[in-house]
Amino acid sequence: MRCPKCHHNSSRVIDSRQTDDGRTIRRRRECENCGFRFTTFERIEETPLLVIKKDGKREEFSRDKILRGLIRSAEKRPVAMEQMEQIVDHVEARVRALGENEVSTNLIGEYVMEDLKDVDEISYIRFASVYRQFKDMSVFLKELQEIVEKVNEPEDEAKK
Repeated sequence: MRCPKCHHNSSRVIDSRQTDDGRTIRRRRECENCGFRFTTFERIEETPLLVIKKDGKREEFSRDKILRGLIRSAEKRPVAMEQMEQIVDHVEARVRALGENEVSTNLIGEYVMEDLKDVDEISYIRFASVYRQFKDMSVFLKELQEIVEKVNEPEDEAKK
């Protein structure tokens, strides 16, 4: 593995462990040239999965695109990078479990929003506003009202 600091091609593995989903191995490595320590991830190469965009174009599924969207929506919010990576892992697992070679961006977006809603409502609204392309304030307010109702449900049940 090439060192990200000195670009030397030889490193040794210090520690290996499976991630929570069991589909990825996390390895801590140390460069044999400069001693720099870094982390790599090893995952099974899956069959190519195509994403059908809203305009009908197809492109290869990208975990990084989902993660970038989550990072933008959670900017300045108390959402840990680990939580965002777990969402991406869960979404990818759900999409691959469908057993299809192609999946729509609509379905991917819905999966992301389902998971994000439970993590942080503000990040969810930010993601939804870009993903659903709210056309006017009424659509935006309707989405906010649904979140407020969801948050108030446990309080209503506690009063009974």
